[in-house]
Amino acid sequence: MEEIISIHNIRKTYKIGDEIIHALKDVSLTIYKNEYVALMGPSGSGKSTLMNMLGCLDSPSEGEYILNKLSVSKMTDNQLAEVRNKEIGFVFQTFNLLPRASTLDNVALPLVYSGFSKMDRDKRAKEVLESVGLGNRLNHKPNELSGGQRQRVAVARALVNNPAIILADEPTGNLDSKTSIEIMGLFEEIHNKGNTIILVTHEEDIAMHAHRIIRLKDGLVESDSKNQNVTTYKNRLDSIK
Repeated sequence: MEEIISIHNIRKTYKIGDEIIHALKDVSLTIYKNEYVALMGPSGSGKSTLMNMLGCLDSPSEGEYILNKLSVSKMTDNQLAEVRNKEIGFVFQTFNLLPRASTLDNVALPLVYSGFSKMDRDKRAKEVLESVGLGNRLNHKPNELSGGQRQRVAVARALVNNPAIILADEPTGNLDSKTSIEIMGLFEEIHNKGNTIILVTHEEDIAMHAHRIIRLKDGLVESDSKNQNVTTYKNRLDSIK
């Protein structure tokens, strides 16, 4: 198996006034290509800090982070931004869509920073929107879409640059049960096509879709194990019928 993420002895400390917060104390992890990993932990466990680190949104105080053979621990902000745009697709709980932009323009946005022409941006964005079942919603604004459709737009935007990794932070947090199941079914399809998925969640039933579950507590990895009872989209759909 090929490593896609390798972190060694990562520590992260913050200074708040006179107090020093040890958000991550000594974390080492390897994630392989096409793995489907859930990152779990209570508030204050360090999971958000680790997610920011994995997503190149923050840098470690100590330790090494290798992403797709690139050492990102000591990169400048500009280098981190470039890695984020090329290597990682983000899906957030709050969708983070531009309210006045169409579905097509929201999805095409990351390609602007990659230097694609307008025609190529629109073509690629349309392809990805069709792949998530929104080919008939290209010109709709976010307020003309349901919560589930907005999250599908966010997923399409995450996929548009063909990133190596999809990093999803509480992606079903704002959705009802049925829509949550549909979005998790979409992640299942994306994983089956070869993407590596890292899912950050505090919900056990959402984490059970992942094939590996990493639990953090007090800035340390408490457990890291294979999920022997993976929940599939079909299982969950059957359970609510």
